[in-house]
Amino acid sequence: MASSDLVFSVTRGKPVLVSPAKPTPHEFRLLSDIDDQECLRFQLPAIQFYRNNPSMRGRDPAGVIRDAIAKALVFYYPFAGRIREGPGRKLTVECTGEGLVFIEADADVSLKQFGDELHPPFPCLEKLLYDVPGTGEIINCPLLLIQVTRLTCGGFIIAGRLNHTMSDGAGFVQFMSAVAELAQGARAPSVLPVWRRELLSARDPPRVTHMHREYDQVTDTKGNITPLDEMAHRCFFFGPPEISALRKQVPHHLRTCSTFELLSACFWRCRTIAVGAAPDEEMRYIFFCDVRAKCQPPLPAGYYGNGVVLATAISPASKLCQNPLGYALELVIKAKSAVTQEFIQSQADLMVIKGRPHFTVPGTYIVSNVTRLALMDIDFGWGNAVYSGPARGIVYDNIPDISSFHLRFRNAEGEDRTMVSICLPQPAMERFVAEIESMIKEPIISSSYKFTTSAL
Repeated sequence: MASSDLVFSVTRGKPVLVSPAKPTPHEFRLLSDIDDQECLRFQLPAIQFYRNNPSMRGRDPAGVIRDAIAKALVFYYPFAGRIREGPGRKLTVECTGEGLVFIEADADVSLKQFGDELHPPFPCLEKLLYDVPGTGEIINCPLLLIQVTRLTCGGFIIAGRLNHTMSDGAGFVQFMSAVAELAQGARAPSVLPVWRRELLSARDPPRVTHMHREYDQVTDTKGNITPLDEMAHRCFFFGPPEISALRKQVPHHLRTCSTFELLSACFWRCRTIAVGAAPDEEMRYIFFCDVRAKCQPPLPAGYYGNGVVLATAISPASKLCQNPLGYALELVIKAKSAVTQEFIQSQADLMVIKGRPHFTVPGTYIVSNVTRLALMDIDFGWGNAVYSGPARGIVYDNIPDISSFHLRFRNAEGEDRTMVSICLPQPAMERFVAEIESMIKEPIISSSYKFTTSAL
């Protein structure tokens, strides 16, 4: 049975609040001006699958993880608080100690039934990550919701939903790694949390010194939204042969580019062709750029806020479609190299001056790269995860056809691949597949999935 056809039922316990295991300070902490921008004001779902481990027989994963979360919240106590909004839409965490939402559940399904190769979108996600009424807003709601679902085989699934204004993917992994260490008996996390959100806040007075075309105000002249049931979602897998085939299509001086840069350029170009953009339409490739090492000095180890800024490459559709792959690749590399300390500071200043704008949507393709996060290595005592990462292959629910994730993936043979997910209207997807496969000369996609409400 394909995992997309899997049907199962889940019995849930009553949602509870898990608060810190010891008293924590009641205080107010400002988020950074990168944290509280409009495009990060959403709930980010993640999911982890674990096999049965005979050596853990008699241990309840839900109980072990719940207790470890309470211990971790002593160190990460802002996660037990609530977001408040002040003048100028400025967000602050009130460290109330109320706790995060925790659910334990049992499903009448085994891990094997999900298939040999796990990747998004996952069937019946709403059963594995229950949307507790009243918890889904950014303001005045719990900052984390975690559900642990036991499986019939002894394995289990952890699904979480993070208020993105609090942390990015790296920050979430840092928190869950701390939970895992405490679950295995550590007295404190090996990496202690660092707040220091002022490091990514605006100057006084703020001054914008870069153009930041990722936040251009562009009118959407198309105005048509494809119904979700007419959208197709596919996952593409790239190993050494496919990457090598793409590198051969770019000039020699560009062949030392990263896999992320290469695949980004490839998908940006092929997507532009597939959607049938007008020749003079301005196409944007926007990506989340990790700035932890780019800041001067680098952000301290343990920083668990949003350590990312948006960067963008722009081109008329005609040039993207008519030029070879190297054209798009040069634009992507240039956009990445433009992210300097001054660029980072200027973007934080822009948030204050422009009222925390959303990124440009018309003509945009936006990508989040999580290939370098140690997602699979989080071990609560049952071993490393079989899959750990985004629960959906899209970044934004309300605009699903403009985004992709780049993920690390290991197939059934134990071979590492880069997986790239993409969502498009069905006719555009067919054209996109043809474009990608013409560049690779062999199939590299999984079974196709059509979005349903539950898959999102």
